[in-house]
Amino acid sequence: MMTDIFSLANKTAVVIGGTSGIGRALSIGLAQAGADVVASARRMQNVEETAAEIERCGRRTLRLCSDVSDRSSLEHLLSESIREFEKVDILVNCAGITARTPTLTTPEKEWAEIVDTNLNGTLRSCQIFGKHMLERGSGRIINIASLSSFLGFLEVAAYGASKAGVMSLTRHLAVEWASKGVTINAIVPGIFRTALNADLLDNTPRGKELLMRTPMGRFGKTEDLAGTAIYLASDAASFVTGQAIVVDGGFLASGVNQ
Repeated sequence: MMTDIFSLANKTAVVIGGTSGIGRALSIGLAQAGADVVASARRMQNVEETAAEIERCGRRTLRLCSDVSDRSSLEHLLSESIREFEKVDILVNCAGITARTPTLTTPEKEWAEIVDTNLNGTLRSCQIFGKHMLERGSGRIINIASLSSFLGFLEVAAYGASKAGVMSLTRHLAVEWASKGVTINAIVPGIFRTALNADLLDNTPRGKELLMRTPMGRFGKTEDLAGTAIYLASDAASFVTGQAIVVDGGFLASGVNQ
């Protein structure tokens, strides 16, 4: 059946930063598509809650914390996932941080922390899990880029630079690993309401501008991203690599909306 090419049955996915916001929605979506999913992050309470939801989908999981700034924690995440599931087929890199600061006065420490988490952390995960996938000759890596990979936003230059780097890294790894059975793509979310940004989106001029720039006239719901992740992780996307799949309600296409 045609629908079988989107099935993730018998696949194992690891979602780093997979217990809140977009990451959590992707973890649950992959589980609903049939994958066993390890949703990992720094806070055990969030790991426990997301693991319970994965299990309610009828899938297996592990309860493991990780920190993308700590290579040993990622190595432990991989080794424990292999011990339990024998392989990791899918890696999703969702861990990320941001801060709004005028670039002229951005402290180097803040800049370095954002770049280390968003860009270097993605590299660490790709190196560690990519080695396993290359040895198997098969794997899917999905990175999370940003509208700021392509556009400038006021006073978030560190975040934008890091996410532009994530998009570039995605393309370069895709070229390096395409002949070895591993695909690397990026999802580019538009403006999505989460617990962390709801007040900004609903109660500030910045939020009003972001809504105006979105032709669909609404902010994204995190579950809107699940189908894209399922597609990129599935056999349906076997010839897709190095791409940015934009899920933004028309934001990047927008010129004048009124």
